[in-house]
Amino acid sequence: MAKKAWGGRFGAQTDHRVEQFTESISFDHRLFEHDIRASIAHAEMLAHVGLVTPDECQQIVRGLSEIRAEIEAGRFAFVPAREDIHMHIEAALIERLGDVGRKLHTARSRNDQVVTDVKLWARDALDRVDARLLALQRALVAAAERHRDLILPGYTHLQRAQPVLAAHSFLAYVEKLARDRDRAADCRKRLNILPLGAAALAGTTLPIDRHRVARALGFDGVAANSLDVSSDRDFALESAFVLAVIAEHLSGWAEEWILWSTQEFAFLALPDALCTGSSIMPQKKNPDVLELIRGRTARVLGDLNTLLVLVKGLPLAYNRDLQEDKEPLFDAFDTVEACLELAAVVVEGATLRADRIAARLDEGFLDATTLMEYLIRQGVPQRTAHEVIGHLVGRCEQLGCRRLADLPDAELSRAYPGLGPGVKDVLGVANAVGAFRSYGSTAPGEVENQLSSWKERLGIIE
Repeated sequence: MAKKAWGGRFGAQTDHRVEQFTESISFDHRLFEHDIRASIAHAEMLAHVGLVTPDECQQIVRGLSEIRAEIEAGRFAFVPAREDIHMHIEAALIERLGDVGRKLHTARSRNDQVVTDVKLWARDALDRVDARLLALQRALVAAAERHRDLILPGYTHLQRAQPVLAAHSFLAYVEKLARDRDRAADCRKRLNILPLGAAALAGTTLPIDRHRVARALGFDGVAANSLDVSSDRDFALESAFVLAVIAEHLSGWAEEWILWSTQEFAFLALPDALCTGSSIMPQKKNPDVLELIRGRTARVLGDLNTLLVLVKGLPLAYNRDLQEDKEPLFDAFDTVEACLELAAVVVEGATLRADRIAARLDEGFLDATTLMEYLIRQGVPQRTAHEVIGHLVGRCEQLGCRRLADLPDAELSRAYPGLGPGVKDVLGVANAVGAFRSYGSTAPGEVENQLSSWKERLGIIE
């Protein structure tokens, strides 16, 4: 029974099946660095307030450092009987230091210890995700620069709609990723509050200094309610939500590029190194990386749902259900980090096929809205102008004309008197793109301004 930190009250050994069922060391071992970091800060605080001596504190810090080195070197033995990473580290410290090691857990519980470690881990993970998002933003801006003069068909409902600059399309994803980074930063702010010192649920009668620990660990403040600390997993839910939105953005981008890489679209050439083939069809070049990014979004959404259901209806304060928060949280971060890393590589290696895009750019009457707005500028009501141009598109289809510009002048003037020969100057995709004026539009000048702004914001040095 001495092997169990909580075993004093019990008169029988723990059933080995219970040990196997309740262990978490198989997945929470990755918290070792954060557990040791928090334990060192806790020990130094205990010394500061006189609950351990300076010499005992030095022994504890030295012992924890040795344990960290053993874990990093792969020489540390993990066993289910010791339940989790926290008990493994404490037991190893006690084996080294005896009663001095037993003093480390003064004025803390595994309840506040665990949530502190997970917060430290999630804080680091959010910083890694932000760095991955930044790298992908930079890759997209570089792609926008490479294709800055290329015009694409823009789509709604997957039907050709209006012409847009390729750079404008790339920068749309830069904007989405910027919101992702903002959400991650907001999540980090709310996460960065120290739980340690709340103990099991009610606090402690011992004279601890929680603010000192917060400063040592880089927390912005100290949790004000000990009951809330034991039950709070809002930071895990919010982190998973942030990751789910990132995954959704990546999935939408991947879907678009999968379509663009098909023979039917033929807009995009993907590097061979980022594709795979077929075991039976020799000609195949499959966009598996993009498909897996799209597919793994399902995992991240599942992780978020798991966490939401996990905390539903839990009473104050701590419940063992909360042990189940780590695997979905770890998986969501791991999955999104891997997807972001590969997404940047895909963007850097892919090339838009300008010749194939240009060959079909006149299809779909992409300049129809521009022609409608030409009439509006002449004082024609929008609904009337919309009806006139819709009629002209119908006439093109009846006469077999691919473009509005191919219609005879007589057809144009018959549709509306204001459509004289000069209207040809606003027709065609290049003219249509050049006609845009509004802030945030695909107008070449606007896109250039946005490119310059993003390069400055993202620290891109030419």
